[in-house]
Amino acid sequence: MTLRIGCIADDFTGGTDVAAAFRRAGLRTALVFGTPDDATVLPADCDAAVIALKSRSTPADEAVADSLTAQRWLWAKGAAQIYFKYCSTFDSTPHGNIGPVTDALMDAAGTATTLHCPASPPNGRTVYQGHLFVHDQLLSDSPLRHHPLNPMTDSALVRLLSAQTRHKVALIDWATVRRGVEAVREAVVTHQQSGVRHIVADALTDDDLAVLGAAALELPVVAGAAGLAEGFGHAYPATGPAAPEPLPREGRAAVLAGSCSARTLEQIAQFYASGLPSLHLDVLAAASGRDVIGEALVWYDGQDAGLPVLIYASASPEELAAVQAQLGVAEAAAQVEELLGTLASHLVERGVRRLLVAGGETSGAVTTALGVRAVLVGQEADPGVPWTYAATKTGDLALMLKSGNFGAPDLFTRTLAAPAEVAR
Repeated sequence: MTLRIGCIADDFTGGTDVAAAFRRAGLRTALVFGTPDDATVLPADCDAAVIALKSRSTPADEAVADSLTAQRWLWAKGAAQIYFKYCSTFDSTPHGNIGPVTDALMDAAGTATTLHCPASPPNGRTVYQGHLFVHDQLLSDSPLRHHPLNPMTDSALVRLLSAQTRHKVALIDWATVRRGVEAVREAVVTHQQSGVRHIVADALTDDDLAVLGAAALELPVVAGAAGLAEGFGHAYPATGPAAPEPLPREGRAAVLAGSCSARTLEQIAQFYASGLPSLHLDVLAAASGRDVIGEALVWYDGQDAGLPVLIYASASPEELAAVQAQLGVAEAAAQVEELLGTLASHLVERGVRRLLVAGGETSGAVTTALGVRAVLVGQEADPGVPWTYAATKTGDLALMLKSGNFGAPDLFTRTLAAPAEVAR
């Protein structure tokens, strides 16, 4: 076992995103879905292993317990360092789970200080003076503030994190980061001597994240988004990524979307506008007992087998609010996950071999329903959106698990238009 980095991600698409980042850094990377156990097997000769949990929005004590189980498993596989990956929008409740999970991982590792940075410059997420920006807007002023589970109405990371931990939180500003690795290391030591446990760092570019990654190599626990993970991975001697397995050339292609993010809604609109088959699921009808799944499968069976199809429960903010008002936030989310997870199983049984899934909670429901526990990470279609490869009881499967806000507007049509195009 050559495992160097063990990563714990707080949702499934976040796990995909960070796994792609490690692969870009030249590390052979595996992705494990859900809390691992003794029967969980990694692909051979991996440099990095990412465990994707569903801990972003669960109760804090549950998120901590699952994260500690993952940490112990990664240590048993030889991981010397632990990277805790959270979303580049830092979304969480006022009391967790970023602070509680990071504290628990640090306590278990016996370390006094860690570094945080949620910046992801290719996706427009930057940190300046401790404030998180989305392109040229503060997070709290951007459309991304409307997260359906964890609305983000504050952009001040030191303040946000201070509300989630009893320990001191401080900032390494951009001027220090621009002075290089040694300047950041000196700042870390200075903060540590002052009793600071959580250090938030500014970053405006990938070069800044490379500096932070190199400066964090001596820290047993590091926390942030995929951008810092890539900088962290580049600091390790590269062995070169394993060649991706070929995408299945036979079988049908489908998209299942549960995310209500603005970008996913754009991708759905583009798919529909291109004339490809699309079906919207009625979540309220399903909750009332109507056989929405059966209806969807009848519709699917009637489509041209040569075309990719889209089945989605995604909704505009107004439509989502109406559904949540009737069902409650938790029940509405559970209905969507149940619908799309069950549909995934039926579609794969019907011969789907390329499956694109939009949304973190949706991705968790789909991989769970398919019984997929570990995948090999392949090439990216867009930044943070790689293909992954798995074996199922019905054959090989290419899975793309897309964070709601990721991917170009034409991602669905471009990646699923034809097997030959996807395989390039």
